[in-house]
Amino acid sequence: MSEIILDTETTGLSPEKGDRIIEIACIETQELIPTKRTFYKLINPEREVSEDAFKIHGYNYEKLKNQKKFKEISDELLKFIKNKKLIIHNAPFDISFLNYELKKIGKPTIDKKNVIDTLEIARGKFPGTSNSLDNLCKRFGIDISKRKKHNALLDCQLLRDVYINLIDQREPTLSLNSEIINKVKHQPTQSKDNFKFVLKPTQEEIEKHKKFIKEEMKKNYF
Repeated sequence: MSEIILDTETTGLSPEKGDRIIEIACIETQELIPTKRTFYKLINPEREVSEDAFKIHGYNYEKLKNQKKFKEISDELLKFIKNKKLIIHNAPFDISFLNYELKKIGKPTIDKKNVIDTLEIARGKFPGTSNSLDNLCKRFGIDISKRKKHNALLDCQLLRDVYINLIDQREPTLSLNSEIINKVKHQPTQSKDNFKFVLKPTQEEIEKHKKFIKEEMKKNYF
């Protein structure tokens, strides 16, 4: 199954109080490797953006009023995420907004069983600490210098790196398929005496090593 890294920005904190989505981004991955397929939209929320939300993402209604409304992009969004696992940081927040928007226009809502909440995973691994996206990036040494404001597409890119670290899958491109792993597991055990292979350095490598030793001797002892 493909995965979708998903993030939204909104006019405020509560869809029940009429807040709306103003930005949505999705990055498709296959075994956490980007497929180069993305979904990104700015959305006309049909209402003003709260001052607190504006401070976070920098979008006001003036910037958004000429964008498409959610109902105009909903079919494209649902097609993009269909039958894919959704990876979201603080998933209850984003899903509550998405399902509010979908219910409003009579579309099928997102099933929570298809969602992975990276904040929940982080809280399990690092209890008692702040597990914001910024703090997790700092914990794992992920560069956030470009994150001046919250931006859904950039946050998806950062979240992918965070999730890889959270599940200890640092190099997803090196994952082996189950068939290869099973073959290795079921091969007969060999004693160390059976291994006679020795990798010898080339003459060029030997000369480079000699040169390196001489230079180090000069630096440290003369």
